[in-house]
Amino acid sequence: MRIFKTILNTIPRPLLIKLSYVARPFIAFYLKGNTYTDPIDGKSFRKFLPYGYETQRDNVLSPSTLSLERHRLLWMYLKNETDFFTSKKSLLHFAPEQAFYKRFKKMKNLEYTTTDLHSPLADVKADICDLPFEDNSYDVIFCNHVLEHIPDDTKAMQELFRVLKKGGMAILQIPQDLSRELTFEDDSITDKKERAKIFGQYDHVRIYGRDYFDKLRNIGFKVEEIDYSKKLKSEEIDKYRLTKGEILPVVYK
Repeated sequence: MRIFKTILNTIPRPLLIKLSYVARPFIAFYLKGNTYTDPIDGKSFRKFLPYGYETQRDNVLSPSTLSLERHRLLWMYLKNETDFFTSKKSLLHFAPEQAFYKRFKKMKNLEYTTTDLHSPLADVKADICDLPFEDNSYDVIFCNHVLEHIPDDTKAMQELFRVLKKGGMAILQIPQDLSRELTFEDDSITDKKERAKIFGQYDHVRIYGRDYFDKLRNIGFKVEEIDYSKKLKSEEIDKYRLTKGEILPVVYK
């Protein structure tokens, strides 16, 4: 719907986060049903909401948790393939997503720290390229859909590597065009509409290609390119509104 695109492109993100807390219960009640299910909270709806800054994707935004395809995929991977929900861990979460924030905060096994320059949900206001944390501080780091906003993503990756504990795990999701071999960026493109058209969002500085994984390896990470959708039936992919073939960049130090 055009109204959602207008809202996303005109309301500042911090304010949008606050407003969503107010609107979410009403939208969830209106759309309740049995067609699609959000695996994060188990609630079902007759349809999900559209989402997208430049190109709208239909039926992808959960009315209850406000999760997108990537959030639900990550949740299912963590739940089914890791000990994230049961083992004691220190977690550093960049630009904390609403779908996860309150749930992670309530988990007794987590020592949970959030960080961002602008998010109202951040415990620590910090520049990802100059983090105020000691070396080898965290067992787990989530930094999802952040690096595409950072001009010096190499420095940001180095900082992520530095503060991750030896043997620790990080998940570093980004918008990625898997048909593209090489990452593309062009600082000379300054018009917001043109940037949104080329990079998918006006405040993105690049579109990552398949070489993203090798860049992480060059930083020092051990990288696993996990296509978790291969473990799911097509009915499950549709039921949970996931993207078939999306790769989870799961990295280790």
